[in-house]
Amino acid sequence: MSAPFSIVIPTLNAAAELPETLNALMPGLERGMIRDLIVSDGGSTDATLEVAEAAGAVVVSGAKGRGGQLHRGAEAAKGEWLLFLHADTHLPPDWVGAAAVHRIGHPNLAAAFRLRFRAKGLAPRIVASWANLRSAALNLPYGDQGLLMSRDLYDYSGGYPDQPLMEDVAMARALKGRIRLLDTFAATGAERYVQNGWLRQSLRNFGTLTRYSFGADPEELSKRYHKG
Repeated sequence: MSAPFSIVIPTLNAAAELPETLNALMPGLERGMIRDLIVSDGGSTDATLEVAEAAGAVVVSGAKGRGGQLHRGAEAAKGEWLLFLHADTHLPPDWVGAAAVHRIGHPNLAAAFRLRFRAKGLAPRIVASWANLRSAALNLPYGDQGLLMSRDLYDYSGGYPDQPLMEDVAMARALKGRIRLLDTFAATGAERYVQNGWLRQSLRNFGTLTRYSFGADPEELSKRYHKG
């Protein structure tokens, strides 16, 4: 019986973060649960591809833009279940058990991890708590929480749209409430929050989500978002 999970990681100049992210996948390899690892690159100019190839990943290259990269990665994956993971998000040691329980008990639902930042202090805890409340109340996890689903459910959703921003929100909407939160935490990087300030970045994220919800073009939102 084939290993069930394909891991899909979009990358762009992620050589500094990727090794630890890949290392956190080791429990899945040790238990024979990972069928393949897909790194979908958007034109990295650092050592990202070397890191991916050294780890035995299948590398898919194309235009940058996380939605398109995720879509191409899913097309290359062979597992019955897909786990989409950002390059700076570290899964917890118990991720395999949580994923296996979900796969058996909730085959018709997608799943996301609860969020934790790899940063100390009150602000990271407050922002993560708010994100987890939003995820539970609105069925709207962001991509840095990871997203696990069967291939059938992914195909039902129509797949990730080829857009540079808010692709995670688009996917959550397409799944129509079919997402549950796992009882374990993924730890993600906080670089943008540290650079811009926790309150300011949180407000920018909320503003971007609000504009997208009212029909703003993801291309324009991306240009505006990445200016700051």
